Amino acid sequence: MTDIEYTPGPLLDAARNTPTALWNDSSDLDELRQSISYGGVGATCNPVIAYTTIKKHLDVWAPRIQAIADANPTWGESEIGWKAVKDMSQEAAKLLEPIFDEHKGRNGRLSVQTDPRFHRDAKKLADQAEEFHNLARNIVVKIPATKTGLEAIEDATSRGVSINVTVSFSVPQAVQAAEAIERGLKAREAAGHDTSEMGPVVTIMVGRLDDWLKHVVARDGIFIDPSALEWAGIAAMKRAYQIFQERGYRARVLAAAFRNVNQWAEFVGGDVVVSPPFKWQKIIADSGYTARERIADPVDPHYIAELERIPDFVRAYEPDGMTVEEFEKFGPTRKTLRQFLAADADLDALVRDIIVPAP
Repeated sequence: MTDIEYTPGPLLDAARNTPTALWNDSSDLDELRQSISYGGVGATCNPVIAYTTIKKHLDVWAPRIQAIADANPTWGESEIGWKAVKDMSQEAAKLLEPIFDEHKGRNGRLSVQTDPRFHRDAKKLADQAEEFHNLARNIVVKIPATKTGLEAIEDATSRGVSINVTVSFSVPQAVQAAEAIERGLKAREAAGHDTSEMGPVVTIMVGRLDDWLKHVVARDGIFIDPSALEWAGIAAMKRAYQIFQERGYRARVLAAAFRNVNQWAEFVGGDVVVSPPFKWQKIIADSGYTARERIADPVDPHYIAELERIPDFVRAYEPDGMTVEEFEKFGPTRKTLRQFLAADADLDALVRDIIVPAP
């Protein structure tokens, strides 16, 4: 990236001196350029992020959305909004292409999320994943870690789509998703295709697990050391990473839904992806913190003991804590799917206000 001036600091140190990859939790081009200067080598997106980016830059996107509508007079708000998201994704993917080439497909990828309204239909998810895969050669496609999503993940992987598993908060979800990816990779290899430059990742939304357990503790009146509630997602991520290493899964674990700096610092040294929002990257970059490898450091047993008093933490932490059928009933799954569906509706409304302005 000869046009990027790199910014010295803990993020760049970790990116250059450990296997830990930094991805930006947004496809906003200005943020992505700055993230690359910190050592960032990828980017993620979801319906909430896409809607927020378009709304933040309406001076750019309102005329582009109107142009899409004018060029496609029969399209509804959803088709127009998703075309804008695809355009945004292709532009961000272009920015990452040199990194993609340098890393031979392992990094330099831009995540595009499948339409959350398809969450009950495995074929629609897999078909749309293949469509998004063809938007650019360095796309990785998000599919949720539900029973239906796992079927789509295996199918899409076998078609050559690199997957970023999303709506995932737990060790059992991560393990089952990695197994589905392995089955898909093996099926593709058995059909005579090369998989060496595919770049699957399995997300654990560490901060959203913390958020949910804080809600459960308040709802159920559980007396607990509140400090422990900042460590649930970190504990799940570290346990999943250990299992991935032991079993030799080819997908990497990705930490998302950032809530505090330990959700980056505790993972440094691991062959993982960490995807904090840009505002947190800036805090870390400006902090003067010295990065060191912490992935092998166990979470304080006191925190684990406290957290194990919460049944939903046990479900999230134990590899067999939930069955595949239970994934979509897990509290964070329902809450996150509803937020993604609401963001789709918000994007429809934003498009409607542009193409059919109020009188």
